[in-house]
Amino acid sequence: MDTLGRHLLAEYRGCDAAVLNDEAQIEALMHAAAKAAGATVLLTAFRRFEPHGVTGVVVVSESHLSIHTWPEANYAAVDVFTCGETDCYAAHAVLMAGLGATHEETLLVQRGASAPTESMRFLERTSTPRLREVGT
Repeated sequence: MDTLGRHLLAEYRGCDAAVLNDEAQIEALMHAAAKAAGATVLLTAFRRFEPHGVTGVVVVSESHLSIHTWPEANYAAVDVFTCGETDCYAAHAVLMAGLGATHEETLLVQRGASAPTESMRFLERTSTPRLREVGT
């Protein structure tokens, strides 16, 4: 695929509200996702809101990962935009597990294709309910 980058948009539902509302835990999870993707972290910015919710971004050499959480809805929205040899699906797996999502939906978009028109191409869409193990 002759492209400059991949942009994975993810929606996570059924997430653990306590995790979604914990700024330090969200930041650590986003760093773990960047590492799993093989990205090089340059800087981060995170903020917890009152009464709830966290937003943050991890700027990487290969682009960025961002997250916005709504603990009251057990929901998180995530962008993983990467280029080079990074693996956006590895980041996705870390985030899905770390947030305790019971359902995920993703949209993968190719960014910067070499064609002079329609350089942004939709590649894949998935939607998967996840069952939690008994006792978790």
